[in-house]
Amino acid sequence: MEILFLLIPLAIGLMAVAVVFFLWTVKSGQYDDLEGPAHRILMDDDDPLIPGNRRAAARERGKAGDSED
Repeated sequence: MEILFLLIPLAIGLMAVAVVFFLWTVKSGQYDDLEGPAHRILMDDDDPLIPGNRRAAARERGKAGDSED
């Protein structure tokens, strides 16, 4: 029974540390957007906008228009 005098304050202290840590992670933005970067890499459509890729994209479009199907 005497162990409760140690375990209850210890449990309350650990819970307080966990709450403070959780509030710090929320404040620092750890949970802002978890899925955005994962979807952004899949929807990357800006390759023709990169200066080096403009010429390559134009050549690809030119070759596709020249084919005789």
